[in-house]
Amino acid sequence: MSEWELKRDNMQHYDITAKSYDMQYAEEQRVKIETSLKKVEFNENGLILDCGCGTGLLFEYVAKKADMVVGLDFSRGILAEAKRRAEAFGSISLVLADADYPPFRDSAFSHVFAVTLLQNMPNPEKTLAEICRVAKENAYIIVTGLKKKFSLDGFEGLLRKSGLNLIEILNDSELLKCYVAICKKPSHR
Repeated sequence: MSEWELKRDNMQHYDITAKSYDMQYAEEQRVKIETSLKKVEFNENGLILDCGCGTGLLFEYVAKKADMVVGLDFSRGILAEAKRRAEAFGSISLVLADADYPPFRDSAFSHVFAVTLLQNMPNPEKTLAEICRVAKENAYIIVTGLKKKFSLDGFEGLLRKSGLNLIEILNDSELLKCYVAICKKPSHR
C-alpha cells in the first residue's frame, strides 16, 4: 500500500468514526495525556501544537496554560468534533493538514504533542522530522507510540534517531496502551 493510500484509509476511518471516537477512546486518551502532563512544564507565553489532535481532548488540559493552542488533523470529521470542544476556549485554532506537511514556520511552537499519531503515519521518521522542525529550541515534544506497533527499544531508537533529547519514556501504568515519551528539541537543531 502506498503512503497516500494508507493516509487516505486512515483519513476515511477517522471521518467515519469521528462522532463515536470519544465514546471508544476518550478514557485511554486521557490516561496518556494526564501521564504526560505530570512531566511537562508550561509558560504562559507558550504556543502549543496538538499534532493529530483528534477530537481535541488535549485542549481541556492545556488551553489555559499557553497563549494559543493549534490543533492539526487531516480528518475533516474529527476536526468538526474538535471544533465543538474548542468553542469552550478562546485560544484554540484548528488546521486541516497532514502532520507530514504542517503549514507552520520553523521553530514556532514551545510544546508539540503527538498523541496517538505515529502509528498512523507511513513514515514516522518523516513525521518526527516535521515535528522537530516546527518546535522551538528546548521545546517539549510529547510523543506516544502504540505498544502493538512499536517495541520499547524500537520506539526509543526512533526518537533518538530523530535527534530528540529523550527525557523519559513512561510505561508504568497498566492502563497505558502506549509508551509516552517526554522529549525536548536540542538547542543545536
